[in-house]
Amino acid sequence: MIDLRSDTVTRPTSAMKDAMMAAPVGDDVWGDDPTVNAFQANLAEQAGKEAALLFPSGTQSNLVALMSHCERGDEYIVGQSAHAYRWEGGGAAVLGSIQPQPIENAADGSLPLEKISAAIKADDFHFARTKLLALENTIGGKVLPAEYVLKATELARERGLATHLDGARLFNAAVATDTSLKQLCLPFDSVSLCFSKGLGTPIGSALVGSQAFIDRARRWRKVVGGGMRQSGIIAAACQYALDHHVADLADDHRRAERLAAGLAKLPGVEISAQATNMVFAHFPDEHVKPLSAWLKEHGILIELLYATRFVTHRDLDDADIDKVIAVMEAYFSRH
Repeated sequence: MIDLRSDTVTRPTSAMKDAMMAAPVGDDVWGDDPTVNAFQANLAEQAGKEAALLFPSGTQSNLVALMSHCERGDEYIVGQSAHAYRWEGGGAAVLGSIQPQPIENAADGSLPLEKISAAIKADDFHFARTKLLALENTIGGKVLPAEYVLKATELARERGLATHLDGARLFNAAVATDTSLKQLCLPFDSVSLCFSKGLGTPIGSALVGSQAFIDRARRWRKVVGGGMRQSGIIAAACQYALDHHVADLADDHRRAERLAAGLAKLPGVEISAQATNMVFAHFPDEHVKPLSAWLKEHGILIELLYATRFVTHRDLDDADIDKVIAVMEAYFSRH
């Protein structure tokens, strides 16, 4: 089966499973799992932060970050298209009593500086207290411009706001721009990093920041049910991915370009965007249902809509991309 729905469908390799099974473990809630401790220390060093904390998911990592930066009645500024706002069940509001102040994302995924500035509330008890700016990189596959990130985080600091980055696919940004993880994390007070997407672990995200911030986050992680016991098996997978899978993301980006070029030649299909490992395409309405069925018959999984996202990942190879293009060409040749 060729699955292009998301890079979350990746499966652990045999070597990763071996690392997981060989990992020394302890009780991480007590802080004595050696594999977790070693991974967190290593990741913090690579990210240029004082400390790191392992989580089961990026959604929980983002939620805990927001709850560690903000109190009840506070507000965070976030993009309308941001995962933390749009795709995480409203957790900040539901569980953290933190009000989101969404801003429409620009075409490159950024939040216009003038809109950020205008959204910051005055210090008045009639208003929620604006405490945090949350950005995402990559967003929709697009890498946030480095110059923009510096300006946005500088604006936030000048206005007394903390900064958080949803870096679920920050490793894609690092590979695409040949920039170190440390450099990409540097402007932010906290960063959430995911290992279960393009890096191929079965589970696992991490939050990095100052020691004081991670101390607060550890308490909130326990509150929201994220404290895990012998989680060294998860940390071992994340460490293996960090050591062996990051550079491979370049192949995912190359294959996304290859896929976009092939889809662009199909009649009536419009490529609206291609960046890193994602392709966004528009299909004529009349073809959505029959094409979806055709693809499934040929062992290809895509959540085919009028506007469709294709995501390449490490479980695909060049032959898979060529097959997808060929199967689509065969469909359109008959219709």
